[in-house]
Formats: sequence, C-alpha cells, structure tokens
Amino acid sequence: MQSVFRGPVYVVRDNIDTDQIIPAQYLNLVPTIPEEYEKLGAYALCGLPESLYPVRLVGEGQLDTEYPLVVGGRNFGCGSSREHAPIALGSAGVKVVLAESFARIFFRNCVATGELYPCECVGRLCDELRTGEVVSVDLDAGAVTVPRTGQRYAIKPLGDVRAVVDAGGLFNYARQTGMMPR
Repeated sequence: MQSVFRGPVYVVRDNIDTDQIIPAQYLNLVPTIPEEYEKLGAYALCGLPESLYPVRLVGEGQLDTEYPLVVGGRNFGCGSSREHAPIALGSAGVKVVLAESFARIFFRNCVATGELYPCECVGRLCDELRTGEVVSVDLDAGAVTVPRTGQRYAIKPLGDVRAVVDAGGLFNYARQTGMMPR
C-alpha cells in the first residue's frame, strides 16, 4: 500500500463540520452508484463560506481536486454522522486529511469507508501552511515534510486502523482477514 503522499495542500481552520464538507442537499447522491459517487466529489467542501475560502477545493465544473491533501485545525468533521463527508473528499481525490484533532464520528467514517487517511498532527499545521503549498506526508515515518523549507512536522501513528484504510474500508478488511466470506 502507498505510504507517501505528495502534493499541494488545501488549508482550512477549526471546526469544519460535515455540512461544510458536504451540504445536506447532496446527500441524495448514492455513493454505491458510480456516477453519483463521482458527482459527490464535485461538492466536497463546497459548504465553506466563500468569504473565508475564496479558492475552492474543487474548481467550478470539475469533479476532482488539485489538492490531494487537506490540512485542518481542531475538531475537523464535527456535526452530523454522515458517511458522505469522507466519501465526498475521497471521490474528489483527497488522500489524506491532516488535522490537529478530528470529531470521533468523522474519524471512524474515514476508517470504515476506507476513503482517506485521517492523520492527527502534533502541532497546528493549519497555522504553518498555506493553500497550494506542496508537502510530502509519510505515514510510515509519521512525518509531514515541506520541501520548500525542509521543515518536518510529526503526525501521530494511525495504529491498527491503518490496515483497515489500506484495505479500502471495514468490509474489505473483514473479507481480506477472513472475518467475512469473500
């Protein structure tokens, strides 16, 4: 499985809730239908206020993002327990969300769906990085590196949940490990 992710970051602040990640009007899209899964990505983080986030995660008329890494502050993914939130981010092409802390249900939905890696930063990366800055995330080394400056930041290990995300979610993991029939 891939352990190093490199690319430009999309930076948000504290308390990004699931309504901002995927507004309620798009919850009628069914992620198990391929065309609707694809559409979900177009709406990822579209609930953010434009006055604070003039650059959008997914450009107008696009389905995918140029930002495979999202950096947030405290309590990322708070709000309702919709699985659509990590699914929309994953559909858009986000691979890793780095945040100071996560709402428990969002973290669990990331793992259960296997859409992306929810990595907790040891410090406030959202204060250090700017949208568009290129970084490298090494899950094995537990580090985020900013090539421009050479600065390294620690991230907490994912522990046992990494294998579940690597497998593509809870059901795939259960099948691969023999907990469920294939």
